[in-house]
Amino acid sequence: MERCLIIGSGCAGLTAGIYSSRANLEPLIIGGLSPGGQLMLTSDVENYPGFEKAVQGPDLMETMRRQCDRLGVRFLHDQIDRVDFHTRPFRCWTSEAKEIEAHSVIVATGANAQWLGLPSEAKLRGRGVSACAVCDGFFFKGKDIVVVGGGDTAMEEATFLANFASSVTVIHRRDKLRASAAMQEKARRQQKIKFIWDSAVLEVMGEETVSGVRLKNLKTGAMSNFPCAGFFVAIGHEPATAFLKGHLPMDDKGYILVEPGSQVKTSIAGVFAAGDCVDHRYRQAVTAAGFGCMAALEARWWLEEQGLL
Repeated sequence: MERCLIIGSGCAGLTAGIYSSRANLEPLIIGGLSPGGQLMLTSDVENYPGFEKAVQGPDLMETMRRQCDRLGVRFLHDQIDRVDFHTRPFRCWTSEAKEIEAHSVIVATGANAQWLGLPSEAKLRGRGVSACAVCDGFFFKGKDIVVVGGGDTAMEEATFLANFASSVTVIHRRDKLRASAAMQEKARRQQKIKFIWDSAVLEVMGEETVSGVRLKNLKTGAMSNFPCAGFFVAIGHEPATAFLKGHLPMDDKGYILVEPGSQVKTSIAGVFAAGDCVDHRYRQAVTAAGFGCMAALEARWWLEEQGLL
């Protein structure tokens, strides 16, 4: 029987582990089959407080993991496939059919950026290929950047990147955007932002870093190369919450809904949600860590109210 079970081992999950351990909740973290979250795919991180110089994403996660180890947080290298939040104690089952009972649960499973699926995209990820303008836009001051997508996310990314780049070119498969009228207008007012319509990216070019993209016009079939130094994929994120469908309220995209007036309380007392599986707006390491802190504190207060501490 666990006092506090944490599902996920990214910034939110590890921070929840740190705070819940210091609160004597003796937490168990189910790290997932790919521990560390999205920062494991990130190179230089310059916007996480406390680091004078840029820190590599995997190194930041390893530092947080060691801090958890020092505080006595326990880890299980597995993932949760099934839950039952309708009775107490809560019950969760891992992919290896191990059943875990817990008085409180913190869901911190994060969200995964959606990629195009190109081998060249994967090869150059972190070397000019990114899915987070706020994280990496600073590195492209005065450079020419390509953004792929046509929704609100793409317009937000392009508008933000225009603050740094020499030019931002949005590449979209259709001849019109899917973004809201307000977001389209905001992007069109920015003189640095241009558009290439009816086109798909076939390849991200470059050896050590991005040097351009190979395009195909989907109407004419014409092929062309377009030079750029940065390639941002902005076709959305997918929260890792499929296994919770029917157990927690979610929006139509799969993000967990929290109670009004709370950042982390779900509609089920004793179950909390933290990080990018809740937050579809900020999606930053530092905000995920903040969510993890709040969830751990709320879990402790709830357990105290229930007489379980």
